[in-house]
Amino acid sequence: MRPKKTILCVDDNEQALSVRTFLLETRGYRVIPALSPQHALEIIEQSAPGSLDLLLCDLVMPQMNGNELVRRAKHIQPMLPAMIVSNTVSSFDRACAADVFLPKGACSPAEMIERIRVLVARKRGPRKAYPVPQPTLTSAVAS
Repeated sequence: MRPKKTILCVDDNEQALSVRTFLLETRGYRVIPALSPQHALEIIEQSAPGSLDLLLCDLVMPQMNGNELVRRAKHIQPMLPAMIVSNTVSSFDRACAADVFLPKGACSPAEMIERIRVLVARKRGPRKAYPVPQPTLTSAVAS
């Protein structure tokens, strides 16, 4: 059986956090919930590099917005993929620090789960490339 992927989920809204946690856990993910960006940064600092598979956070939070959280998280663990979700976003406020931005309500839970699956898979890195045999001059002439 595959080990569960771990997602650090951050939202200052307790209800939104519990709904997102439930959604992810029912899809087989291990979720570490955090109600503040500061708590999330503590978790990231204490986690071994590679032990977290995704940072999923809200954009608008008190004291520190999602962009700043992602910037600081990537300073601590540069390979940590990040996804930001938000209700209220103008083009200026778009989540520029994250790998993926999803507006709440504009995407279905299934689309969010698919985006998460792709980001977590991308974290592993590309599949091993095998060299493609190139035809040699002699075999090209012979045919």
